[in-house]
Amino acid sequence: MPLEYVPENLDFNVTFEPTKVDDKKYVINENTGDYIGIVGNGFTCASHGDFFRNVMDTTTATLADYDMEGAQINWRSAHKDGWAMMDMTLPNVTAKIATDKHETTLMKRIIALHGVNGTCSNTTIFGAIDFFCLNGQIRGKHDKVMRKNTSNFSLDRFITELEKSQQDFTAQAEQMQRWANTSLAYVNVKELLEGIMKSERKSEKMYTLYNQEAGVRGRNLWALYSAFTNYATYADERNGFNLRNTGHDTQAISMFKREIDVASWIDTPQFKSLEMAA
Repeated sequence: MPLEYVPENLDFNVTFEPTKVDDKKYVINENTGDYIGIVGNGFTCASHGDFFRNVMDTTTATLADYDMEGAQINWRSAHKDGWAMMDMTLPNVTAKIATDKHETTLMKRIIALHGVNGTCSNTTIFGAIDFFCLNGQIRGKHDKVMRKNTSNFSLDRFITELEKSQQDFTAQAEQMQRWANTSLAYVNVKELLEGIMKSERKSEKMYTLYNQEAGVRGRNLWALYSAFTNYATYADERNGFNLRNTGHDTQAISMFKREIDVASWIDTPQFKSLEMAA
């Protein structure tokens, strides 16, 4: 299957029809005729197919043939396919993270989000996958390119910005190794989590997850980050953060929102102060 393949259910154009409200319009899937959303009159967008193919071409243009071997893409969609997510992993682009207790291998990950119905902005995020636990990992806000579907949105401008903003996977791995070298042995992690998460109930669950990760990776900032990514990867009894069964249509979005939670937590002053101490 070629890398540029986009699933048939996502490879459609949209048309618009006016609603009874002056400043709103319906979004219609041209292939099926389904109404998939209501947006403002200033809303413009590329098709899923054009967006994802351009992102794939741009983010892989500088990679060698060996880097691309074994590349895998997982697709998720919601809201009658109006919202879509591409999650690409490159198992030949790797880096090792080591502590005194444990060593793991990361592989490069590229995520792209697109909405033709106003449910999300045009977004590309650079991250990683931990081979040991298969946790998906994205870092802070600086690891993404995002533009809204306003009247002046241009796919060409978005791709030009994406070309300039591709993150260095090696630099990402070096930062994560610094986290692995940052001891939390004398840090009150429970109190730290309460300050980061602003929720006693959630911070208690996360503290339990941290202790599980620390048992494998050691008491360090990397173990704390791994607890965060566990929360963003699984939604069941494995981590105590069960997700209510609201149907397949919303679960993909709910899980990605958890990844955004993680990105915001590691951008907090509390986390950054520990990072700077490394």
